[in-house]
Amino acid sequence: MLRQRTLRSKTSCVGVGLHSGKDVRLELKPGEVDSGIIFLRTDLPTRPMIHATAENVTATLRATTLAEGDARVFTIEHLLSALNACGIDNCLVELNAEEPPVLNGNSLDFFKMIQAAGVVEQDRERKVIRVEKIYRVDGEEGKRFVMALPYDGFRVSFVSVNPHPLIGIQYGDFEITEEIYEREIAPARTIAYEKEVDALREMGLGLGGTIENVIVYNDEGWLNKLNYPDELVRHKILDVIGDMRLAGFLNCHIVAAASGHALNTQLAKKIYLGTRN
Repeated sequence: MLRQRTLRSKTSCVGVGLHSGKDVRLELKPGEVDSGIIFLRTDLPTRPMIHATAENVTATLRATTLAEGDARVFTIEHLLSALNACGIDNCLVELNAEEPPVLNGNSLDFFKMIQAAGVVEQDRERKVIRVEKIYRVDGEEGKRFVMALPYDGFRVSFVSVNPHPLIGIQYGDFEITEEIYEREIAPARTIAYEKEVDALREMGLGLGGTIENVIVYNDEGWLNKLNYPDELVRHKILDVIGDMRLAGFLNCHIVAAASGHALNTQLAKKIYLGTRN
């Protein structure tokens, strides 16, 4: 029997939001059994809570957004990815803004924060969702898809298709354990095409992005050094791991082709609703 897990002690960090560009302080605190992952907005008078479940996804443009009532949080996928990989069932995430800090544009800092805080087992059995049939979500007439297959463990396979000759087709396939995640997935940063940056900022997106936390490419090459030759697809897998945590802890094999937050969270919701008793 697997037991639920939470943090041994609280931990915090400060930074700026990737899209909002706003200063933010984030604090991770131990959570009560069966509470799940909860975001608490300390900057709002009523200190509203937003539960990290697939039912609360309200937007997926360049990031995953959760909302309950009038309160929302967005770009939560990197933090959720680290919490998923570390096997954290219950955690209270306090934020004094609507977006967690981007830090280095990946999930490695969040992963290290969790490890530094320590992890403890709780006196309650973990609820593991064992996928026993195929769940699939398609987009763009089948050109994009993501599916969950029965599997003993948690594995993610991803094909990334980018028309730019610098990137092209990338493929990644990883069994997700803490060790593999820390070494192969967590350091992979978010990515941007230089020609799109101004357009994104006009939309109010990417305001906190810099060459330090985003890997940027143009028609000549990369503007910064890559952590992996296939860093793009590894970051896509990082996002999948975060988005799938909105369904719960999954035993399945996720197979995706050119998927993004919209399809990921639709699949998470499909599994979440399809496996509830």
